[in-house]
Amino acid sequence: MFVTGLLLGADSAPHLGAPWQLLDYRGGTLFGAALDGARECGFDQLVVTLGSASEQIHDRVDLDGVRVVESPHSDTGSASIVPALDAVDRRADGIVVLAGDQPGITSATVWSLVAEAATPIGVCRYDDGESYPCWFGRELFGELRGLRSDADLWEPIAAGAHPVTRVDAIGNIPPRATSWSSYRQLLSSGGGPGEDLPLDAYPRQVTEGVHRRAAY
Repeated sequence: MFVTGLLLGADSAPHLGAPWQLLDYRGGTLFGAALDGARECGFDQLVVTLGSASEQIHDRVDLDGVRVVESPHSDTGSASIVPALDAVDRRADGIVVLAGDQPGITSATVWSLVAEAATPIGVCRYDDGESYPCWFGRELFGELRGLRSDADLWEPIAAGAHPVTRVDAIGNIPPRATSWSSYRQLLSSGGGPGEDLPLDAYPRQVTEGVHRRAAY
């Protein structure tokens, strides 16, 4: 099987006041750490999407050996996944989608997902909900080209039009730096996500009683 990894790094977070991709993380950058994790997965092909902060990211992050897809309009809500599909190798059986602000994803989680996803869509089911990484078989590429934004990636999963394999992953959802408080948690302990995470960070919440607000 030929598997392409797709690391999403094109969207912006204007409320943070700086490109989230370049936030400090363990002696490097947040996006650099997520990219290192994606490299460790040993994908047959690795594609990353970059948006308005592309030039700064090129200056700070080692992008050798990956296919970079520029998506400058992602700041206005356009889906970077759509142009990224044009860069996916023709031999790819499917893509594993990863979030660039979620460096805690492990290669074991990724390959368990690939191995167990017996349907066109696969999603990881953690102790406290569902989150990245996600698997989309090639037969879903046409539908993914109709996405309006990267957050809409979760619509095919929730819609029920296609069978979905939910693959159990160990522990809680790896935290994402979608707000200053969740970023501080990521730096301090790597614990679970904070209660002010936007909806797209917790796309299919399982635990009851967690406050969710609209995504930025």
